[in-house]
Amino acid sequence: MSSHNSLFKIFNKLPSSSSSSSSSSSSIQHQLQLQLAHNILHILNNSKSMPATLELLHSLTPSITPSVTHLLLTHPSLNPHKAFSFFHFLTAQHHPISHTFDLEAHLILFSRLFDARKFASIKTILNTLVATHAGFHSSAKAIVSFLYQCDYFKPLFVEKLSDMLFRVCADNRLFHEAFQVYDYVQGKGLVIEERSCFVLLIALKKRGEADFCLRFFRRMVESGCDQIEVQSLTLVIDCLCKKGEVERAMELMGEMASKGIVKPNAYTYNTLLNAYVGRKDRRGVNDVLRLMEEEGVVRSVTTYNILIQWYASCGDIGGAENIFEEMRERNIEMDVYVYSSMIRWNCRFRNIKRASALFDEMSQKSIVPNAHTYGALIDGVCKAGQMNAAEILLQEMQSKGVDLNIVIFNTMMDGYCKRGMIDEALRLQVIMERKGIVGDVFTYNILASGLCKLQRYEEAKWTLSTMVEKGVAPNVVSCTTFIEIYCKEGNLAQAEWLFRDMEKKGLRPNVVTFNTLIDAYSKKEKVNKAHMLKSEMVANGLMPDVYTYTSLIHGECIVGRVDEAMKLFNEMLSKGITGNVATYTSIISGLSKQGKADEAFKLYDQMIGKGLTPDDRVFTALVGSLHKSSSNGAMQQNEYR
Repeated sequence: MSSHNSLFKIFNKLPSSSSSSSSSSSSIQHQLQLQLAHNILHILNNSKSMPATLELLHSLTPSITPSVTHLLLTHPSLNPHKAFSFFHFLTAQHHPISHTFDLEAHLILFSRLFDARKFASIKTILNTLVATHAGFHSSAKAIVSFLYQCDYFKPLFVEKLSDMLFRVCADNRLFHEAFQVYDYVQGKGLVIEERSCFVLLIALKKRGEADFCLRFFRRMVESGCDQIEVQSLTLVIDCLCKKGEVERAMELMGEMASKGIVKPNAYTYNTLLNAYVGRKDRRGVNDVLRLMEEEGVVRSVTTYNILIQWYASCGDIGGAENIFEEMRERNIEMDVYVYSSMIRWNCRFRNIKRASALFDEMSQKSIVPNAHTYGALIDGVCKAGQMNAAEILLQEMQSKGVDLNIVIFNTMMDGYCKRGMIDEALRLQVIMERKGIVGDVFTYNILASGLCKLQRYEEAKWTLSTMVEKGVAPNVVSCTTFIEIYCKEGNLAQAEWLFRDMEKKGLRPNVVTFNTLIDAYSKKEKVNKAHMLKSEMVANGLMPDVYTYTSLIHGECIVGRVDEAMKLFNEMLSKGITGNVATYTSIISGLSKQGKADEAFKLYDQMIGKGLTPDDRVFTALVGSLHKSSSNGAMQQNEYR
């Protein structure tokens, strides 16, 4: 049956002058509607100028009723394009479309557009209809329910429109309604396409709806979907993994494989492998690798990249190198991501020579380094203090057209600051801003910290103030740097005020923040205040570190309470915290000043045993302790005599 004949069924259902048993006035009204529909049809079909068409239609708009709309849409001489234009005209005129374009009118329009293969136009109207309810509060379920009640629409049209409606619900995150459409369509023996189901799964994943994602996937399986693609299974597994439910994801994969519903591929296994690596779960990693081998799934480049990350993150750079060599032996084509990963990890292990060799090898294999590759190597050479090499890499990046980003500029500036080359860092900031790259909070923190280390306190404060003026919100590091500046200037009252103001601004002080104040109070011989801050630190769930204890030990030694300093020293060791050179220097100096040479030398031996290198202060203190010890011995002899 043709679509025109189907639409004539609807036309014939409308009351006519010959069959109507209504009153004379009702018949006249119907004749007027027929005439109006005829006039609008004539305008739409014969007017060649769109402005002229709109002007004529505008004068008729107040008289347009649902009956007129139905008469127009069902008329075979009105082509779908004109019907769509008429719909948009009423919408643009803010016409009360709920009275002229009811649900049935929409479906008739969809049918005509479908026959003309105007699928994008259907989706546009459906999107408006579902997202805004189009003034008559029509839910997706109501649309599909009404669609199935009308026996004059072709089954193919019904199925395809339902599928499009399902996608529109997914796009608009109307998940509950999407489920309703799916269940209703399945109940009628029709099918929602698997790729449309995949669209909903993607939308659920983006929203972090792991439970809904799994629930709908199981609904797909239960409904006997002809073919569930492995991509759908992998997406659900990835969603579960991102929620930390890795075991649940593993069980789902095993279940689907054992029942022969979906066979996992390398992407599926890689998703689980990556999740176990992120958790540093050795057993899980081994289980996935074993399953891949048992099922004959060949490791992909991504698999090897994940394994490189696994070994390196566990501190086994040798294991990462073995995986890299295995790829080479198996003639697996390595990409820029594998090389970038190897370069990054070698740089983290301070193996700059190996990282540089890998970088050169890339060029030999015509693998073009990207911004991440350059960023990893620049970070490595900067941390190694090789700023000349970093500058060469930066110039090379620009010459090859690789985009410079804020991370690389920050890395370079940090490298300069750590070398005391603050002016070069400030010069680089100017270059960065000329390129249109706006500095972030890390940029300003790096510069302020660098200025602070060189005792250029006013410039450091100005840098942080400029950051705030430019709308960059300070973080904990920014506030800590400000506190450090005031501490160095001896303005502890202002430092304390900033410390308390952090909490009001929703910034939680970290260990470094507390240590900065504890050190300042200790050096000012306000040891009791420093101990109060340590207690507050513990109450906030922060654990004192070697710097906390070193500052307190130093403070106690300054005020002559060496016994208290020794108690702190022993407490530190009992907590498994190893003292550094500054810790031993402080406690040895304190003991030496009181002439406790034996204890001082004992700590010196302990210091050497831990591989720490004493500085001149330690030797000076030890020599002084011997003099004090001899002097005390002479005094005791004189008193005896």
